[in-house]
Amino acid sequence: MLRLRPAFRMLQQINRVANFSDTTKGVDTTYMEIPVYNIDKPQPLDSRKARLHYQSRKRGMLENDLLLSTFAKKYLDSFTEEQTMMYDRLINSPSNDWDLFYWIVEKQPTPKEFDNEIMVLLKKHAKNEKRVILSQPPLH
Repeated sequence: MLRLRPAFRMLQQINRVANFSDTTKGVDTTYMEIPVYNIDKPQPLDSRKARLHYQSRKRGMLENDLLLSTFAKKYLDSFTEEQTMMYDRLINSPSNDWDLFYWIVEKQPTPKEFDNEIMVLLKKHAKNEKRVILSQPPLH
């Protein structure tokens, strides 16, 4: 019995710290905004593409991580500067990842400012007509 007391006290302390450090208390976590990124910041094309490869993979939502990372791996390196800017605006302008996901899978209409050739290509990619098993590509 004496041996259990220190373990019990430690569990109580962990529980107190976990309750104290809970940063989502009182926050509506069903609608989390994407951090704002300045897409108009001048950047060399190869640096922009490298950033977009990373951002396509690290969205915060697994569904978009999978769709966007495989899309970027397949198409991004062949994009022109204009197409790259369209893709940058597409993934960095919406305030919520769910909005982006619903547009891609056509559960909600795509707003006019994002309805372009990149979105058409992305929607086709998401349909996965050849039923290829998708997995995130490596970062390097």
